[in-house]
Amino acid sequence: MDEKKVLDRLQRLCSKAEYCTSDVMRKALKSLEGDSSAASRVVAALVKERYVDDTRYASAFSREKASLQGWGPVKIRYALRSKGITGSVADEVIAEACGVDEALSRMEKLLAAKARTLRGDPAARPKLLRFALGRGYTYDQAAPVVEKLFD
Repeated sequence: MDEKKVLDRLQRLCSKAEYCTSDVMRKALKSLEGDSSAASRVVAALVKERYVDDTRYASAFSREKASLQGWGPVKIRYALRSKGITGSVADEVIAEACGVDEALSRMEKLLAAKARTLRGDPAARPKLLRFALGRGYTYDQAAPVVEKLFD
């Protein structure tokens, strides 16, 4: 496939959903059969025309994961880093998407729901704590909530 066709296809794709630079680069490389210089030119054109914007992508990703899936800031930061988003951009959008009070109230609701499923389980506290850590909350955030649920 030639560069122009790949660029047109990726423009249509990026106009429908948010993509980060690394995702678009991977798609361009696949379409151009591994030609990295052509893929770089295609991605540069997409970034220049604002079809691809890592900050915009990170913001949308953070809001979605925090509100719809209940992820905490640690897990969101890790996922953004794996997508090639820089640490400063990740920290900025996470602070925006996951307000501290919002994140804690979301975690409390999540843990309360999970605690109901663990009623009668002798290992409920450690399981609940592992659940919170797996969802991307820190130990310091999760431990007091877990203790409060079992008091």
